Order: sequence, then structure tokens, then C-alpha cells
Amino acid sequence: METKIRLGISTCLLGEKVRFDGGHKLDHFLTDTLGQYVEYVPVCPEVECGFGIPRESFRLVGDPENPRLVTTRTNVDHTDRMLAWAKKRVQELEKENLCGYIFKSGSPSSGMERVKVYDRNGVPAKVGVGIFARAFMDHFPLLPVEEEGRLHDPKLRENFIERIFTLKRWRETVAEKETLGGLVDFHTRHKLLILSHSPEIHRTMGKTVAEGKKIPLKTLFEKYQSSLMQALQLRATAKKNANVLHHMLGYFKDQLSADEKREMLEIIDEYRQGLFPLIVPLTLMNHYVRKYDQVYLKEQYYLNPHPLELQLRNHV
Repeated sequence: METKIRLGISTCLLGEKVRFDGGHKLDHFLTDTLGQYVEYVPVCPEVECGFGIPRESFRLVGDPENPRLVTTRTNVDHTDRMLAWAKKRVQELEKENLCGYIFKSGSPSSGMERVKVYDRNGVPAKVGVGIFARAFMDHFPLLPVEEEGRLHDPKLRENFIERIFTLKRWRETVAEKETLGGLVDFHTRHKLLILSHSPEIHRTMGKTVAEGKKIPLKTLFEKYQSSLMQALQLRATAKKNANVLHHMLGYFKDQLSADEKREMLEIIDEYRQGLFPLIVPLTLMNHYVRKYDQVYLKEQYYLNPHPLELQLRNHV
């Protein structure tokens, strides 16, 4: 990629002391590891909205679908102020070419899900979404979003990072060659990756591409991007990955010996049973792709959807 992936992020996750108590929530994976491949656009809703450091903390109260943002001690309602700022800020973020966003979990302004909402009796339930996070997700419905807490789960981490790298490649395709040929080339290289997430959407996208000449180009690209992000949001399971690996094995029916095929099938089945991670069958598959110069599979991003150095498939 010619340029780094741009991600929005809650400022405190970068180690900036912007929290209500003057502290931060530095996440070393985000700064030291993922940070090598991305450029962060930090946002702190409460500071940018005009509240100082330190400041009285906030909480969400009332209807979980339309909660109020109030201070915890003095009970001052700042909902309208935050909503007005959030509306303006998401419009500004349109210019940043973001490929995703990482929110701060549990935050009444930036929590993506399961934020505490207090009822009239002061009893909390983890059913809310932060005021700014909701505005952002409503404004950018196709962008990959996650919370730093959920990114500690290896499967959620791999899924999110796969999505942002794929979206970046899509953006580059659109910028370089917004043509039917460019779309066909992108889809061809991503077929197996899409298949590993959703066989159903994979079939639908194939039909869309096949009928591309009948659809206005702008409409075609918009429809394709929507389907692409919808598919990748669905997690790839061991069963779906095993299906893709079996599909790939079919390309070697004339090259592999009976013993090599049997070994590959055994490894795929053992992976499906959870005996070892995805990197094991993929390593052997990559070996055969290079050994037999399988041109079609060489071009498949399924084999290398993100930098190997991130070691994401060592844990899924």
C-alpha cells in the first residue's frame, strides 16, 4: 500500500491524558504493533466539546435508544451540546478518508456497545451506545468499527484488521481505476476471502459483477462496496475456512500425490476441529501455491490479507 491506513481512534488510547481524571488508557497493541501500519486520527469527544481536564465524569441515563448525557455528581444535562458537536465532527471526519474507527469501551461518549445506562432509580444496565459513537456509526454505516477491549479477542482482532486492509485496497482500486475492469480484477483477487466470510453474499456479489455492464458504474461500485463490507463483517469460522481450503485444494488435483492430498485433508480437518490455528494449513497451502506456481491462487488475498508480522492467524 502506498499510504498508511487512516483510522479514527479515541485519543486516550494513544496515551494522551485527556480522561475525566486526567489519566489515559494507553493500549500498546494499538500504538506499538498496529501503529506501524496505520495513521491515527485522534478524537476525544468530551475535550473537543469544550469540557476541561480534569472534569466531572458523565453517565448515560434514561431511554437506552435515546439516552441523556449528564454529569454524575451535579446531574447537569449536556446531551444537546454533545449532539451538536458530534453532528459537526462527523462531517469534518468525512475529509479524513478513514478506513475504520477504534472506540473506548464503556465510555458514555465513545462506547460502541454495552455502555451503562442508568434508569430512574439509578440502576445501571449495559445496554447503551456512547453519544458520539452512535452519531459516528449512523453517519458512516459501512466503516469497520471496534472497541479496544473487544480487540483483545483474537478472532475479533483478526476480523477488524482484515476489514480495514480490504477497505484500503478497495479505496485504492476506486482511486486508480474506477472501471468495470478494475472491479472485476478486485473481485477476482478477493473471491476466496469473501467466500470465507459468507458463501451467500459471495454468490450475490458474483452475480452483481457478472451483470456489471447493465448497471450504471457509480451504482455498481456503491452496491459492490456495500456487499463487500457486509460480507466481511460476518466472522470467518473454522467451518467456512475449511470449505475455502478444500476449494483451493481442487486446483492441485493434477500436481499433488495421493499422500500429499491425504496430508492436506488431514491438516484441514484437524484445524476445523480446533487442534491448531489457521496459519498451519495456510502455510502448507502457500507452499504448494509457490511450488507449483498456481497463478490464480497466488493472486488471492485470502492467503495474505494483512501483514504476516501481525501474526493474526496464529491465534484463530
